[in-house]
Amino acid sequence: MEIYGLGIVAFCMYIGSFAGYFIGKLLGVSGNVGGVGFAMLLLVLLSNYYETKKGGWSERTQNGILLLSALYIPIVVAMAGIQNVVAAFSGGAVAFLAGGIATIGSMLLVPLIGKLDKDETIE
Repeated sequence: MEIYGLGIVAFCMYIGSFAGYFIGKLLGVSGNVGGVGFAMLLLVLLSNYYETKKGGWSERTQNGILLLSALYIPIVVAMAGIQNVVAAFSGGAVAFLAGGIATIGSMLLVPLIGKLDKDETIE
């Protein structure tokens, strides 16, 4: 069922967050150090295990994982964007200039990248 997929991702996130906070404490940082990365790594390892040993997740469980992954990635990107803005305010004008140049450069490259993968077949 879809709820199993959501539960698997939640379990991985819980373990990853715990590991991130634990490593943060060991390093003397008051925060989560790599918790999302550990959670994703755990999810990949669990998926690989179930694929090779058990024949893979059921389709409904995969749908639950896909549902949360569709929501999860934009949330993480938004959280990272907020942290970058806070760092930019404390970093001064150079941080704003570097961020602005990177953003404008990326926007200018979108049409070029779109042309690289154009499918020329017409049905």
